[in-house]
Amino acid sequence: MNTLYPIFLRFENKQILLVGAGKAACEKISFLLKCSPDAQVTVVAEQACAAFLAAIEGFDKVQLVLKSYDSTDVKNHHIVIVATNRRDLNEQIVADAHANNLWINVADQPDLCDFYLGGIVTKGNLKIAISTNGKSPTIAKRLRQWLEEVLPDNIDELLEVMQQYRQSLRLDFEQKVALLAKHTAQLLPSSVSSNP
Repeated sequence: MNTLYPIFLRFENKQILLVGAGKAACEKISFLLKCSPDAQVTVVAEQACAAFLAAIEGFDKVQLVLKSYDSTDVKNHHIVIVATNRRDLNEQIVADAHANNLWINVADQPDLCDFYLGGIVTKGNLKIAISTNGKSPTIAKRLRQWLEEVLPDNIDELLEVMQQYRQSLRLDFEQKVALLAKHTAQLLPSSVSSNP
């Protein structure tokens, strides 16, 4: 049973700790900065690969600290993301994060995660997150690529029109929802839009 509860976080308002600066960390930081370019991220790693350095170039709110991880590194952060290939270190960071009431994600080790970082599709103001409940990041990636291809690039124009229309309605919440549902029903195939 999939018990995940999806949320969208405003990372520009949170302090994020990323431990690791290798290939897995490069993937994590790239998607994080794609979604939240103003994210405040502290990266702790003994060394950083060239791809990672390239990924953070130009992002002033990303601070790279070249040193070994220490238990005090989790202090003053809200969320921790770990991308090392050392299970013992990852487990220590998880323990430190939990001792400080922090949420943590560990690359390729779903059993250590409080949350997963899914595939993200962004088209203007539309953002879709895809999760496989930690089972197959590759499937999430393929679905993301497919959605990026099939969703029109000008979907943001539709969102703007719908926002203006919604704001012009002088109805109560239920009436507004019913009317907007009626107008958007034609956007989906009939087999989808006819289902409650």
